Amino acid sequence: MSILWTIIIGFVAGVIAKWIMPGRNEPSGFILTAILGIVGAFVATYLGQSLGWYRAGEGAGLIGAVVGSIIVLFVWGMIAGRRDSLT
Repeated sequence: MSILWTIIIGFVAGVIAKWIMPGRNEPSGFILTAILGIVGAFVATYLGQSLGWYRAGEGAGLIGAVVGSIIVLFVWGMIAGRRDSLT
């Protein structure tokens, strides 16, 4: 059940992160933004468990997932920006 909850929170967090951090190099599609939000929620869960903020089996909350999604969107923007400058 915790994985399903992480996916739902990540979906919402991706939309919120895209609203907070709009940009030219970030993904513009709704589905890609949601997927990156879900990845961000998993990143936040993993980092939180590694740092001792969350217990094993406990997922990141909405704020943690939004922060993780912003990190993933930032990295995506850097990679996409670098790719655009090469062409």
